[in-house]
Amino acid sequence: METPGSQSSLHRANLERVVRAVRLAGSLTQAEIARTTGLSAATVSNIVRELKEGGTVEVTPTSAGGRRARSVSLSGDAGIVIGVDFGHSHLRVAVGNLAHQVLAEEAEPLDVDASAAQGFDAAEALVNRLIAATGVDRSKIAGIGLGVPGPLDVESGTLGSTAILPGWTGTRPAEELRGRLGVPVHIDNDANLGALGELVWGAGKGVRDLAYIKVSSGVGAGLVIDGKIYRGPGGTAGEIGHITLDESGPVCRCGNRGCLETFAAARYVLPLLHSSHGGDLSMETVVRLARDGDPGCRRVIADVGRHIGSGVASLCNLLNPSRVVLGGDLAEAGELVLGPIRESVGRYAIPSAARQLSLFPGALGGRAEVLGALALALGEMGDSALLDGSLAGAAPAFT
Repeated sequence: METPGSQSSLHRANLERVVRAVRLAGSLTQAEIARTTGLSAATVSNIVRELKEGGTVEVTPTSAGGRRARSVSLSGDAGIVIGVDFGHSHLRVAVGNLAHQVLAEEAEPLDVDASAAQGFDAAEALVNRLIAATGVDRSKIAGIGLGVPGPLDVESGTLGSTAILPGWTGTRPAEELRGRLGVPVHIDNDANLGALGELVWGAGKGVRDLAYIKVSSGVGAGLVIDGKIYRGPGGTAGEIGHITLDESGPVCRCGNRGCLETFAAARYVLPLLHSSHGGDLSMETVVRLARDGDPGCRRVIADVGRHIGSGVASLCNLLNPSRVVLGGDLAEAGELVLGPIRESVGRYAIPSAARQLSLFPGALGGRAEVLGALALALGEMGDSALLDGSLAGAAPAFT
């Protein structure tokens, strides 16, 4: 039996530290593992050798700083995680392994007026279809990450009343999906998962603090502080869409007037173009027309950018992030929207905060949230099961 402070318990703790570092990063050189864990290079070398012999990790030649190095990643067959993203009008599912490789991914339309039960039926069917297509062993599923477009009660996992998907208020999506698929499910809102996706795979890779701004049917932000998602005690951190821009402005769905969302979200912006462009518009269409030179669409996108920039300036003054990543369909407008955002940030943010800020369009597009769901599942699973050769009970169930 291992006792606290014993040599065997210390060795076990070091094994878990190395496995966790590699699991969260996807792959690391041995030098990077040493820096991340604080272990000596000799200790890391011995642990990596042991993990490789046990089939837990794979080691491949690489280079770092012009020198030969060895890249360490978890074994491709050590286990899998699943990401599920419910959007305003879509369902997207991805299956990935613990080496951060996406094995399968598929999206399908989701009727925005569908009941929660229909949504869960569709998610269950798509998950089962992708598992069958990849041929992976279901016993290797370490967990599922689930994204929803609305606020969550942290204590109960209940979807809040301002969720964009109608008919879902009061449901407990993680509990429902866990009951259907029989594996641990971890849930977060879509903005937080977009931030995680960009942090691990996209425009935020290697950054310790960033804000991911998602502009769609609503406006939200995922906040990363010191490499971790910041949710706040009630889980509502990042509701940038409800910063007040005009106390006499339009009434927002939250009940206040003049929120940023009423000047930037698709549901408020698209009607501005109905008289000149017709009512059958989407933000994707507006962006495409703007890129093709349409003056009305360009003006609307520039105005939206300036409004978003006001919200970003407030974030800069409060949190001083080093990077802001713009997601959603609007990010495809490139400099047509990024330029006005920078203009507002320069006008309203503290100069030192504005100078330190870098602004990028999201690199993952519509995949950011489902890849963030994979990252959530990877982050929540435990390491003991990997070392013991079994994923049974690897991750605690969401409650």
